[in-house]
Amino acid sequence: MGTKKGSKAASSDDFLQTLEDFTSKENWDKFFTLRGNDDSFEWYAEWPQLRDSLLPLLQDSSSSSSGSLQILVPGCGNSRLSEHLYDAGFRDITNVDFSKVVISDMLRRNIRTRPELRWRVMDITKMQLADESFDTVLDKGALDALMEPEVGTKLGSQYLSEAKRVLKPGGKFICLTLAESHVLALLFSKLRFGWKMTVHSISQKRSNLKTFMVVAEKENSVLLHDITSSFDLLSIGRNDNQGSGMREALENENQIRRDCNNGSDLLYSHEDLKLGIKGNLAEFTGGRRIKFTLGGQGSNFSYRAVLLDAQKQTEPFVYHCGVFLVPKTRAHEWLFCSEEGQWQVVESSQAARLIMVFLDSSHSGATMEDVQTDLSPMVTQLAPRKDDEEARIPYMMASDGIKKCDTVHEVTSSLTGKVVVEDVVYESTPSNPEGVSPSSDLAFRRLVFKRTEGLIQSEALLVEDGEILEQPQNEKTKTVSQSKRKGNKKRNQESSGPLMKVSHDYLASSYHTGIISGFTLVSSYLKNAESCGKMVKTVIIGLGAGLLPMFLHGCLPFSDIEAVELDPVMLSVGNDYFGFTQTDRLKVHISDGIKFIRDITNSKTPSEETANAVPKPQTTSSNGESATYNVKGGTCPDILIIDVDSADSSGGLTCPASEFIEETFLLSVKRALPQHGLFVVNLVSRSQSVKDMVVSRMKKVFDHLFGLQLEEEDDVNVVLFGLCSETVISESDIPESAVILEGLLKCQRLETKQSIIDATKKLKCWK
Repeated sequence: MGTKKGSKAASSDDFLQTLEDFTSKENWDKFFTLRGNDDSFEWYAEWPQLRDSLLPLLQDSSSSSSGSLQILVPGCGNSRLSEHLYDAGFRDITNVDFSKVVISDMLRRNIRTRPELRWRVMDITKMQLADESFDTVLDKGALDALMEPEVGTKLGSQYLSEAKRVLKPGGKFICLTLAESHVLALLFSKLRFGWKMTVHSISQKRSNLKTFMVVAEKENSVLLHDITSSFDLLSIGRNDNQGSGMREALENENQIRRDCNNGSDLLYSHEDLKLGIKGNLAEFTGGRRIKFTLGGQGSNFSYRAVLLDAQKQTEPFVYHCGVFLVPKTRAHEWLFCSEEGQWQVVESSQAARLIMVFLDSSHSGATMEDVQTDLSPMVTQLAPRKDDEEARIPYMMASDGIKKCDTVHEVTSSLTGKVVVEDVVYESTPSNPEGVSPSSDLAFRRLVFKRTEGLIQSEALLVEDGEILEQPQNEKTKTVSQSKRKGNKKRNQESSGPLMKVSHDYLASSYHTGIISGFTLVSSYLKNAESCGKMVKTVIIGLGAGLLPMFLHGCLPFSDIEAVELDPVMLSVGNDYFGFTQTDRLKVHISDGIKFIRDITNSKTPSEETANAVPKPQTTSSNGESATYNVKGGTCPDILIIDVDSADSSGGLTCPASEFIEETFLLSVKRALPQHGLFVVNLVSRSQSVKDMVVSRMKKVFDHLFGLQLEEEDDVNVVLFGLCSETVISESDIPESAVILEGLLKCQRLETKQSIIDATKKLKCWK
């Protein structure tokens, strides 16, 4: 067999140019036809270089004599290796190749002089040979030829599985290879458990390339051994890339094997698990967690997976084993990529054993039925033993509960990535809001970032605008253009249907309700400000679609609102699709929120801090030009709200970005706020340890800390409220303060106001 294009052992040989794909049977037939019957060609080391290293390995095998040693030569080609072995006394040799041309030629060449040699036409990735029928599998470049970069590892993996299958316990797999990195990566990982491996270096006369001989002995145990070498690893890579690549591969693989022996969290193969490397999978072992790969021979796809045996049983399991499919778009979420999150999924699945399977781009063209059909036989092998052998194994997948979804707009931001505006109808919705017809499905407009697709950034109710879209054809273009500029209208499916607009007096997001309910904690100050005709300064870090600022602008007429947004694309999306509008008391600043707050803090002099006066730090206005920021009235923000998502939620923190809960920033916030000030953080995390860390920091910085759990059954979203003085309010004062807030809210929808007041009952003092 041959090596790869670009690294052929004898590139000067014209015949090598006839091959373009080393995995193509037709190309090999053509090649061997051109070579002729007697024109053998050794692409790797020739017999004089191989003999001294190879013969001792074969003579040391388990069989009593060389004549009875059963040898398989896969992908034999027209090499004379088998002929030399025959002449050296090894008679029981089976040669296989998928090229009928070369097998016919080799049979004719040896039928009289070496009659006991066997020649068979066979695909080495699907060999019709009995299990454990050979003492030695001798590969001279076959694995290299199958590992074309364009093909990937599939064929190589199938071939190695076959080689392992046909070898007897104690048998040897001897692989002659040029040791390209992707070949070694597969070879070392596939023969990791239950194999003892040594690497030898063999020089060649025809080429500057080295041939390496990897010898793997099949053991009955699953012990892990370091790979040894018969040469000096330090010297082999000094003068050539090929040697340094082998040295690096050996060092990396041995480190993996040592880590595995030390109990590290490694990625196993399905075959490793069947060998028993992580115990008997037929038995349930509470708390067992194994990361592994599925797929390969007999499978259409490959998968990354995690096997989890439930840690504790608080109630009877519904399933003895279940499969949970994680789509590519959600694989990065903490719930699925972290160990703590995975155990939460296990608990909610009601399965004794859960196999979490991660889908990727290679599965994008497959239906869920295709994936389930492919996985089922492998999953069955991984299920714990059950008296009822036909026990059902359910397939589960996270659902968004959406009945209908229309994409309204897509845009890609250099800061945020892909941003999607979509109109959705849910399968189940709350009772119809006031003024909305109960005869039609409620429609909501959502803002979603593809980087955190499981998190809805903003959500608004769509309501009829009261206008009927019936005008002459020549006026329609103008009307649609105006509607886009206004940003809050949408045409129904019927051409003459009513226009729809975003409702700014309805809170579709429960966490917005929670944030505003926290104003109860400073309602006495708000009441005094309204009575004195003073504007209450509110700064919101994170604009989103602009729904929270618009609601506050409408329901608290005495509020002066400054929204700070890093990404100018968000302002455009809010304007065009969510009806966001700036006024003299609602402004947006395109700026870094952390720098914005620190500029306020750092610009204050001691006397100004006492008087809560704020000089004029620099920022950037919504049109992108340099501007001077001044909180109107010369005072600090009375209320500061952090409502931003994290670009990387893999650490367990979905909202806010980690920089906004660093102790240094929290201290800046406290210095920027007056004694009556309120700091609000929308915290989204499934990790209890992450939430505990954030709460601990908030307690350390602020004199008073309140928290609001939005829903008892949903422990993901918590709104935290930091107060700068212990004398502002106590938990017993909340009911009376809620009454004050209720009187201040100028909500057009009574049920919206009631939901805010109901949320105040969930406010709890945490410090």
